[in-house]
This record gives sequence, structure tokens and C-alpha cells, in this order.
Amino acid sequence: MTASEEKFTRQTLQDVQTLTPNLFTLRTTRDAGFRFRAGQFARLGVTKTDGSTVWRAYSMVSAPHDEHLEFFSIVVPGGEFTSELSRLKEGDTLMVDKQAFGFLTLDRFIDGRDLWLLATGTGLAPFLSILQDLEVWQRFERIILVYSVRNAAELAYQPLIDDLKNRDYLDGVADKLLYIPVVTREEVPGALHGRITTLIENGELERAAGLALTPEHSRVMLCGNPQMIDDTRAVLKRRDMNLSLTRRPGQVAVENYW
Repeated sequence: MTASEEKFTRQTLQDVQTLTPNLFTLRTTRDAGFRFRAGQFARLGVTKTDGSTVWRAYSMVSAPHDEHLEFFSIVVPGGEFTSELSRLKEGDTLMVDKQAFGFLTLDRFIDGRDLWLLATGTGLAPFLSILQDLEVWQRFERIILVYSVRNAAELAYQPLIDDLKNRDYLDGVADKLLYIPVVTREEVPGALHGRITTLIENGELERAAGLALTPEHSRVMLCGNPQMIDDTRAVLKRRDMNLSLTRRPGQVAVENYW
């Protein structure tokens, strides 16, 4: 099979950053022909010592216009893929599928005024891509990023989130964003404390945002562990907010990130 016939390209690892003992980021080169919409994911492949290849899906942190690709990963103890991935260093090769996948994209919604981005853990990744793309700022009046982690040390990408307001292409619109960190296992100044579902049910999340979650105005994207997504979908359904489907546009879009 020639390189042109292969379903993947080989990219060079440019940077690896360890955030905590269990979290790290990867930055690679980007093939000129690789296209994706903000919020989508790519299949990454690593070669094991026995010569076999392991593949896993990772959402892009980087924006569609960036010349590199960036990914956010957790180390799964004993995990076949992340154990190999976490050992990679600058200059190593990573395989990237030529096609991007996923439906956690803005075209899931046909309307809406307020966009709520609710993430746990590494589920933050696609939302960072969406926030670095101009489309979301043009479509919505308010954007609320809710990022839930167990401990404050796991609040990743804070400099990137803080820097959005300084992006030249977001001049005049960056004040649409409200960032609400949530820490579940410790009390942290400036962060809410509790599970996302609890904060919705008791009204604390809406009070912090100064906005109501309503079917009329709110569009909600969920990305993170499946239990959070199932539980939050159930809470939103009780407010008449349903999954957005091609045949039936709704208010909620999801991506399990596990």
C-alpha cells in the first residue's frame, strides 16, 4: 500500500506538556490536507514495541485554522493506548487518520441565543477548538463555558481561556464569554463546588451565569464521562430540552469522552 492509499498520515510530535501526573497535552504537525470542523475528533495511532498499532479517538483542542494539531489526554492506569502515548517525546511519530469525525459541532443547532458548553475532565478539548473559531462568536449572544474537575490542579488550559479576550479576531466580541470553573472534591475560591447536575437542579449554575437554562434561548453541548452526560441529559429533559437530531432539531448535543 502506498502512502497515498493509506488512511492515515504520519505526523511529528512537536511538544508534550505534563499538566498533572494523570493529564498531558500533545502538539503535532498537521498534514496540509487534513480538514475538520471545530468540535470534531481524529483517530490517533501509536506503534507498540511489538510492532502492532493501537488507535483511539481524540478531539482537537486546536482551531481549524491552526497549522498544528493539539490533543488533551488522561493517562489511564494500565491503559494500552495512553500508556504508549504518554511515553512519546518530541520528534516521535504519531499516526493521524486522514478523516475527522464527530457531530459535536455548531451545525447541530439551527437557532439559539445562549450557548452552554458543559465539560468534565478532558471533555474540555472540543470546546477549546470551538472557542478559537470565529463562528461561535458570530452566532451566539452569550457563551458559557462550564469546566468541572475533581481537584483544582486539574483545571487545564487556564492561560488559553484567559487569552481568548486578547485574540485580534475576537476583538469586540470576547466579552460574550463567561467561564465558570467547577471543582467537585475541594472548595476553591472562584469556583463552584458540586456536580454539574446538582448545580443545575439547585439553580446555582444559572445564578452564577446570570442566565436561565430554557428551551427557547439555551443550546447546550455536553462532553465528558458518559455518566455525567446521561445524568445531565435527564435533568435537561425535565426542562423540555432534548437531543438535537437531523430530523428533529433540539437544544442538546453530546459527545462521550471516555
